[in-house]
Amino acid sequence: MINSGNTAQDSKKHSLRLDGKTALVTGAAGGLGHSFTRCLLEVGATVIVSGRRREALESLKTALPEYAERIHVVAMDVTDAMSVTEAFETMAQDIAVPNVVVSNAGVATSMKALDLSVADWDRVVDTNLKGCWLLCTEAARRLCAIGQGGSMIMISSILGHRVAGNVAPYAAAKAGVEQLTRALALEWARFGIRVNTLAPGYVETDLNRDFFASEPGQKMIHRIPQRRLGQPADLSGPLLLLASELSDYMTGSTLVVDGGHLQSSL
Repeated sequence: MINSGNTAQDSKKHSLRLDGKTALVTGAAGGLGHSFTRCLLEVGATVIVSGRRREALESLKTALPEYAERIHVVAMDVTDAMSVTEAFETMAQDIAVPNVVVSNAGVATSMKALDLSVADWDRVVDTNLKGCWLLCTEAARRLCAIGQGGSMIMISSILGHRVAGNVAPYAAAKAGVEQLTRALALEWARFGIRVNTLAPGYVETDLNRDFFASEPGQKMIHRIPQRRLGQPADLSGPLLLLASELSDYMTGSTLVVDGGHLQSSL
C-alpha cells in the first residue's frame, strides 16, 4: 500500500483559492492574457500584469473595476534581460516577488520556412522561448533568495507536439518550451518551485475570429474531435489547478486543453 502521507497536511490542499498569492501574467494586455488575469483575480490573487504596451495594461483596471486595487502594472519586454531584471526590481520593491508566474507572452508568424529572415526567426523564438527562460529564471532566483516556493506556468501549444505548415519557428519554440519546463522542474523541485506547462489547442480570440469564420477556418474546426474552438474560459480550470496548492505534487507536467485535437488522425 502506498503511504498517503500527512493526513492533516493533505486536508488543507483542497482549494483553488489564491488569497495571499501574487501572480505575474506576461502578455496580459489582450487575448488569453486578459482572461488569465481575470481568472486569477477572481480567486483572490493580487495580479501583476506585464507587457510592452503600458497603456493597454492600464486599461485592464478600467475593464475590471471590481479588481482594480489588486491589479498592478509593470512594463517589461521578456526578450530583453535588462528589462526583465528591472521589472522584477520594481515588483520586489513596490509589490512583491510573484510566487505564481504565467509566462504567456508570445508572437507568431505565418511564413514558409524558406521565406523567413533571420529577424523573423529571432522575433518568434526570442519571445516564445528565450522570454520564458529569462522570465522564469529571474523569478526563481528571487524566490530562492527569500526562501519561498512558487508555481511557474508556461504557455505552450499543441504545435509543440505536432506541426502545421508555415509555423516553423513557432512550433520549434513551443517544443522548446515543453523541454525547458521539464529541465527547470528537475532543477528547482528541491526549492519548492514547480514548473508546468499549459498547452492550448485552437482558442478563439479577437485575432483569429475572422479566420475561423472563413471556409478554411471552418474546415480546421471540423478536424477538432469536439467540433468546436476552445474559449479562453476553457483554460481557467487547468490554469487554476497549476497555480494552486491542488497541484503541489505536479511538476514537469503538461496539461493539454484542445478538444481532443492531438488525437485526430493525420
